[in-house]
Amino acid sequence: MLRLISALFAGSLFGLGLIVSDMVNADRVQGWMDVLGNWDPTLAFVLGGAILPMLLAWPLSARRGKALLGNPLPGSASVRIDWELFLGAALFGAGWALVGLCPGPAVAGLGLNGTSGIVFFLTMGLGMYLTPYLRRRFQKPAMA
Repeated sequence: MLRLISALFAGSLFGLGLIVSDMVNADRVQGWMDVLGNWDPTLAFVLGGAILPMLLAWPLSARRGKALLGNPLPGSASVRIDWELFLGAALFGAGWALVGLCPGPAVAGLGLNGTSGIVFFLTMGLGMYLTPYLRRRFQKPAMA
């Protein structure tokens, strides 16, 4: 039960941070992405506010080896760059720049972005649902 309560607290704090920082505002995010046009640098403070605490948290968590509630911490992320990672990152970045929303802000701003936010959320969910099927469909069979 404590894990569920802490997850609810952490998720709510994250969502509140996205709302307070205006990351749920697609126009603000698109202004951040428009470096050759009418660039809005204010989201640099949001990014800095996320990066700075993590510079302390990563070494501390590596020394602890387990989460505060006793669960094992996930291992390091893979550093392998393959076509799936490249394509996924390109699609994510292009979608984020075009629409101004990504999964976290889309969920946090579900009630704030009107019909367009709901349509984005539903199509995002559809994309997540279809991804495993599309991956199997287009994946090359292993050579024997």
